[in-house]
Order: sequence, then C-alpha cells, then structure tokens
Amino acid sequence: MAYLFQPDYVRYACNCGSIKPVSKIYFCRHCLKIRCGYCVCHEVDSHYCSNCMENPPSPEARLKKNRCMNCFDCPCCFQTLSTRAAPAPVRTAGNQNKEDAAPTPKKVYYLSCSFCRWTSRDAGIPDQFVATGGWPEQENPHSSCIGALIEYHRILGSKERQQCERKKFYPKRTFMQFEKFGMSSVMIRKRAGLRPPSESQSSDYPLPAIASEDVEELSPDIFTRPLDITKITTLEQRLKYPEVQAEEMTNLRPKHKQFLVKRSQRCRVCEHNVCKPEKSPQSIKFKIQLAAFYHVPEVRIVTCEPLRIGQSSELLLKLCNPTQHQTQIMLFPISSPTTPTTTTAVGIKQNVDRENLQMGCESPNLLPSLVRQVAITEDPKPIKLEPEAEITLPESTLILPPRDDAAEYDDTGDTHNFQDDPKLVVWRKGNKAVIRLHVKPNEAQQLEEGQDITVGFVMQYEYVNTIATLEHKEPQKLDLKIKLFLSIGKLLGST
Repeated sequence: MAYLFQPDYVRYACNCGSIKPVSKIYFCRHCLKIRCGYCVCHEVDSHYCSNCMENPPSPEARLKKNRCMNCFDCPCCFQTLSTRAAPAPVRTAGNQNKEDAAPTPKKVYYLSCSFCRWTSRDAGIPDQFVATGGWPEQENPHSSCIGALIEYHRILGSKERQQCERKKFYPKRTFMQFEKFGMSSVMIRKRAGLRPPSESQSSDYPLPAIASEDVEELSPDIFTRPLDITKITTLEQRLKYPEVQAEEMTNLRPKHKQFLVKRSQRCRVCEHNVCKPEKSPQSIKFKIQLAAFYHVPEVRIVTCEPLRIGQSSELLLKLCNPTQHQTQIMLFPISSPTTPTTTTAVGIKQNVDRENLQMGCESPNLLPSLVRQVAITEDPKPIKLEPEAEITLPESTLILPPRDDAAEYDDTGDTHNFQDDPKLVVWRKGNKAVIRLHVKPNEAQQLEEGQDITVGFVMQYEYVNTIATLEHKEPQKLDLKIKLFLSIGKLLGST
C-alpha cells in the first residue's frame, strides 16, 4: 500500500514495464490486466469551478477560455479572492449647503485575499457598486496579433476542408476538352469549382515580426536607485500571467479562476472505462472505479530482520483479499511466466489466450467511429530491476476468505477452519493473513553496505470474473499472475 510519509515499499509490475504501488494502478475487468497511468487514455468529462461549483458544458467552457467569469485568483499568492463590502458615504445631489448635506449610506465592493491581505485597491482598481462583478479587465497588449494569427489559421483550415470534400465527391477531370472551345483559364477554374487566382492567392497573412537593432536605453539611475524587493514581482508571479508579466506589485491584476476538469480513464486495449466519476461537481462518487486495490490482493511488509550477506533473515508479509469471493494465493519465482490460466471441467489447467481476453466482451469498440483506434496488443516489456536477495517461497497454497466489513468490528474470533501450515501462516483474521518467508542477500552480487535490498516474486491469485459474455454466461474462475517487487530494507554488512 502507499504510505503517507514513506516511500513505496511494495510495487506491482505493469505490462508496459513500469512498477507502481497498488494505489496508483487499475485493473481492467475485460482484458484482466493491470493498467498503470501510461496504459490508459484520459478523457475530459466535465469542467467546473472549484470555488462556485459552476458546471458549464464543454463548448461554453471553450468560449470562456476555460476560466470562471465570477471567481478570481490572487495575483500575489494565487489563492481565491473574496468580495468584501465597505461603506461609501455619498452626499445627496442638489444640496449646496454643507451643513444640510447628510451622507447616504451606500456600499462599495472590492476584492480581497484573506491569505496575503492583497486587495484590488492596492492595484488602483476602482470599487464597484455591485457585488456580482463588473471588474475592469486588463487587456492583452498582443491581442491584435494573436487574433490575426487565429483568423489566418481559421482560413487555412477552411480551405483544407473544402479541398478534402472536393476530392471526396468530385473525381479528377481533365481540362483538355475545353481547349478546342477557346475557354479561358478563369472559366475553367470556375467550372471546376476552384476560386479565381486572385482570390486563392490573396490571404490575410499577418505581418511578420521584424528584428530591430534599436533597443530602448536603460535609465541612468538603474544602478544607483535603491531597490525595494517588496515592490518587485517574483518570477512565479510573472510567469503566472505571461501575457503581461508585470514588474511591479502595483501593476498586478486579478485573474479569472481557471476551470478544473473531471476526467475518466479508459483502457487502451479494450477501450472500456476503468475509472469514470460523476459529472456533478458536488459529487465525489464514481460511476466506475476499477482501482487495483479492489480486485488484486494487497501485500504489506510487517517486519524484516536485519539483512546481512550470507545470513538468512525472516520476512513477515501481510496479505489481504479485497474481493467478495474466496481466493487462493501461491508464490512463484520472479522468472515464472505471468500468463493467465483457467481450470476446465475435467480439472486441467490451461492457458488463456490474450485474444480471448480482449474479445470477451460483446462490444469491444465502445468509442465512436471517428475516434476509434485499433486495439493495441503489445508484448510485455522487460523490467530492468534485478532482485538483490534470494527469497524462499512456500510450496503450499494460502487461502483467504472473502471480505466481510462486519468482521472488522467482531471480536468473537475466526469461524473459518483452514488447515494452515504453522511454518507459513503466523496470524490470521478475517480476510487477512500474515505469512513468514526467509530472504538471503546474494553473495555473488557486489553489494555495498547501506544499499537498498529488493526482492521479487510472482503472486498467483484466483479471480472470479463476474462479467457475463457471449462465451461465458456464468462467473468464470481464472488464475491470474502478477509480479511484485519489495524493498525490504538496507544491507547492514556481512556476518
């Protein structure tokens, strides 16, 4: 499991060759493979503002440049600004006598940061009489150049689309037949559906930037003027707003808060979702959550004796079954193959082909035809991590009962009667068990004192696939294998 303030001691191997903790990988129930962050494709489901929880559709968020129109970020510390109200006495109109003029209580509103105490008054922004907004926005000095480039590329895109459509619906024709009639080239282009040469060649190409040798001279007092660091912006503050890059604190302006997104992860092979959240920004639930710690047995390191070269040390591992079905766990050497197997009706173990795993669903391609991709069937990549210690693996099978949430609060004892090997199983409660293994650092490798020692093995566990397919209407039991790498500690030295 991933620890909060400690490194990852137990890591699972993915097919792409990366090793991740169980909290950072997914398990695809359709192709029965471990998927890390590199083996899934990410899709944006919805946009939302983390302050006001506004949830606009994607086209509207694109028009707003992915920024909320009601919330602002502090340009100094990048926290969310809040709207504050202050009284503003305004004299009544029409009274020329100062003694009879009584102030009318009104309120004005300004932006304030409760973290660094920055306000819009520090930047010289006038107060507003409406709390909903109306704050003046700082214009981009390069907006005209950016607009010209966008318009130019929009014209190029429309021309390319027209050419593609014309090639698709109109076959190629020769214009030799118009020569005997004496038709001009303009008429030929018009008959062919092409633009006139003057219109096709004329394009609103933006003016290119011209390099100039004239550089603005520095002020003569730049080296003698006293420097106040509190009035100069930092590099982070300038890069936060690259279009302006204010040099002084008084030139900072509030920025509209950027939208956050809710994204879903999809398996690159079978194109099924492995993680899909709810679209509502107030909800923290998931429609689909196939995290690995819900389907793959979890392994934790309980304790390990001091590691010395040529000496066997005791290693205690805690295994937990997170599924609702009973599972059997066996440990094999790290060089063992990880091909899934299944048990036939006769009781014979046979390998499961990768094609059967991928096509085990009724709709293998769930994406639209425009974005549908060919299924990626890559062979497993080698893992460039060699264990520095030998581990003694048991030959017996460890049985873990299904998960029972009520058993966590039940102290009456374990009602399961498993014939466990006392040399293997040290402790058992509910769906958890602690096993005893022995590790010995390799004497052949040139290990140094203080070096981190890593051991590895292949864990085989029984998985019940409850997804009904055309081939298997009932739940199917499979024996899946996965490689694990454990960091058990540092080498203390030799005996």
